[in-house]
Amino acid sequence: MCEWVLRKGAAALSQLPCLALLLWVSCLSVTCHDLARDMLSPEVANSSVPVVGRQVRSYKHLEGDVRLRRLLCVTNYFLKIDADGKVSGTTKVDCPYSVMEITSVDVGIVAVKGVYSNYYLAMNEKGRVYGSREFTTDCKLKERMEENKYNTYASYKWRHKQRQMFVALNGKGTPKRGQKTKRKNTSAHFLPMQIDRHYIR
Repeated sequence: MCEWVLRKGAAALSQLPCLALLLWVSCLSVTCHDLARDMLSPEVANSSVPVVGRQVRSYKHLEGDVRLRRLLCVTNYFLKIDADGKVSGTTKVDCPYSVMEITSVDVGIVAVKGVYSNYYLAMNEKGRVYGSREFTTDCKLKERMEENKYNTYASYKWRHKQRQMFVALNGKGTPKRGQKTKRKNTSAHFLPMQIDRHYIR
């Protein structure tokens, strides 16, 4: 059809006045546009989303990722969750209760679980850090790598005066209340140290 329009149109060019010529070019543009659209699949043709452009990036591959780590705080304490669910710090490099299983539950959201204690690291509305036997919203933590290459873990659900509350260990290895923590505080910075799975008995 395009070929016929072009052939007939070219033959009549010399006979068309200026206004008619403009009308012919406009019709030709619409006709070619419709033909090109007909070549697309019905789904694409009827979509209002532009065909050309950056595709939405999928992060589904991150969900369910599991890592074994020891979380070493800048205060030189390893985060640990004891058999009774108590959260604290230890300076012992081989302490079994410091072995954590970090699982990605969503993009940037993780669950930290003590491998030997079977307690999840959690933070409640008042900023208290504790071990939870069941996985709840309190156990969802926002994991972020800071500029110094250390990670921070903030409560996914709770805030204090619109500010994030972070898991942190003070100079004595005691968890700090979330209200007293800030992202820039080094006591909230942890270095995830990789552990060989053969270490776990």
